[in-house]
Amino acid sequence: MQAAVKENDQNSLVVYGSKRVIITITAILCALLEIVDTTIVNVALNDMRGSLGATLNDVAWVITAYAIANVIVIPMTSWLSKQFGRRNYFAASIIIFTIASFLCGNASNIWELVAFRFIQGLGGGALLVTSQTIITESYPIEKRGMAQAIYGMGVIVGPTLGPPLGGYLVDNFAWPYIFYINIPLGIIAASLTLLFVKSPKYGEKLKASQVDWWGIILLAICIGSLQFVLEHGQQDDWFADGLIVSLSLTFFFGLLLFIWRELVYEHPIVNLRVLKDTNLRVGTVMSFIMGFGLFGSTFIIPIYTQSVLGWTALDAGLLLLPSSIATALMMPIIGKLLERGISQKYLAAGGFAIFFIYSYWMQGIMTPDTGAEHMFWPLVARGIGLGLLFVPITTLSLSTLKGKDIGEGAAFTGMLRQLGGSFGIAIITTMISRWTQQHRMDLLPNITAINPLVQQKIASMKQLFISKGFSPNEALAKAEQFLEISVMKQSTVLSYMDVFLYLGILFLICVPFILMIRTKKGGGKIDTSAMH
Repeated sequence: MQAAVKENDQNSLVVYGSKRVIITITAILCALLEIVDTTIVNVALNDMRGSLGATLNDVAWVITAYAIANVIVIPMTSWLSKQFGRRNYFAASIIIFTIASFLCGNASNIWELVAFRFIQGLGGGALLVTSQTIITESYPIEKRGMAQAIYGMGVIVGPTLGPPLGGYLVDNFAWPYIFYINIPLGIIAASLTLLFVKSPKYGEKLKASQVDWWGIILLAICIGSLQFVLEHGQQDDWFADGLIVSLSLTFFFGLLLFIWRELVYEHPIVNLRVLKDTNLRVGTVMSFIMGFGLFGSTFIIPIYTQSVLGWTALDAGLLLLPSSIATALMMPIIGKLLERGISQKYLAAGGFAIFFIYSYWMQGIMTPDTGAEHMFWPLVARGIGLGLLFVPITTLSLSTLKGKDIGEGAAFTGMLRQLGGSFGIAIITTMISRWTQQHRMDLLPNITAINPLVQQKIASMKQLFISKGFSPNEALAKAEQFLEISVMKQSTVLSYMDVFLYLGILFLICVPFILMIRTKKGGGKIDTSAMH
């Protein structure tokens, strides 16, 4: 009897026809708003620094503040939805995000901008996970594989849309417009949410005295400390810096206290007991690695094309579009395969294998003269690989969960995907910086005055500069400087090659582990009746 009631409650959330289309568009729009804003600011940092009179370290907080708020809110989303009702919470999050976007564009100094970005992140964190739930519950159970695929399109494509969109707005308007563009979209999304989105029936709300306030505080301390360490570790030379050491210890001991608190408290803000499920544990690890590859590769390609190849921000961003298009085309195919009962683990294993091929391919074509035509097909492979990963990993993680545990599981996978992205960017930045110096040291012994090839190169460059009007001494200095730049450029290229190689190996290692996971029959058919 109880099961029948639950099924009826769940069915009441299913919509059809134009109403479902509107809800789907609204949810995807919100997911895109949130994800695009994680990457759109990257290309505008220099302009922000100039107009606000900030240092490079100061302006980095524009990214850090948003990421910290984002990751704090994601695991709390299930609880907040139950407290305030999903529709109300979702609409309020959109409104907070939209107002904060306006305030970001009007910030008069860097620390105002950082504060408003934090508020924007608090609103944005809810959009990602709640959008997934709203889309999923709007579709009947047999269509939920396709629903996940539609949502995944926004999540995977979003990070690659940020750089070209940001580059276009900065080049043609000004940096505040990367925030202003959210305002009309946010107003539309909030209006459609209030008109069409329904809330499931929840149990009794918690009293203020029952709320896990200490859990919230410890979570904020943990995530905030970790995010700061990841964002600023490389530029501050990691553990050589006292603040980085202090915050690392804060994160470690804060995490231990948080885990203890959530395991003993009657109404935890994050239900860690759900991690007893083997599939969810493996799924969260795989989500972390997917986030590592998704955000890491989205970060590395624009940096490589701009710093090594000398491309504009817009051109660098546009390079990623083939990958986005490939992902978008893959999503409905993945949805259909899941509906037909194809096991998620085989699709995910294929995704990991294809991402390895992409990474190995990119490693092989890295040169100081690599062009867009060389990277086109590898990036298409990247898009196909990510398309094969997102939906299968998500459904696989939740496949053996029941009831309210599904909401908690979805929050974990979302949080770990975002954290994976933060780790990916931090580790890749460190690897490029340190390996570039190492490769330079390895190349320098070959650049000696007694090497006839080096002598010939310097002599030809010296003659070139003399022909342009420089004195012999000036021409010699210019030739040696040019040689040093060439060595540095080659060292950088070698470090990028190493990054792609190790990124590919990481994904290849995942293949046997994903194949060992037990799955339910029925592919992507998951009961999402209690998703947040």
